[in-house]
Amino acid sequence: MISTKGRYALRFLVDVAEHQAEGFVPLKSTALRQGISEKYLEIVVKELVKNGLLTAARGKGGGYQLSRVPEEYSVKTIIEIMEGPLSPVACLRPGQKPCQQRSICPTLSLWQGLNQVISEYLAQFTLADLCRKSDV
Repeated sequence: MISTKGRYALRFLVDVAEHQAEGFVPLKSTALRQGISEKYLEIVVKELVKNGLLTAARGKGGGYQLSRVPEEYSVKTIIEIMEGPLSPVACLRPGQKPCQQRSICPTLSLWQGLNQVISEYLAQFTLADLCRKSDV
């Protein structure tokens, strides 16, 4: 399940992409437009800046801008930065100790298929796609 942190990160990035032509986008403005708590958004934005998705400017006229063009932001990458691996079950997560039942697990292929579908689906969309409000 994708948490509010992941969902708010996408909403924040879309908002910044749509408004950065006006200059750096203040967190407060995005919080108001998106109906998201400023305090919670600060936590989300800190992670986005740390991972190089946003550039920050302090002081008057400060705020946030995308570090790259919206077409270079994969929805999958954004979600994984905020949530970690999107594997539907623990045994498929990277770095996880191999399950002792792996060789006889009757549901392993089901989870592997779901994992692939989720990964491929999210990878096909960019921030630019979300900005266009297309049928995602």
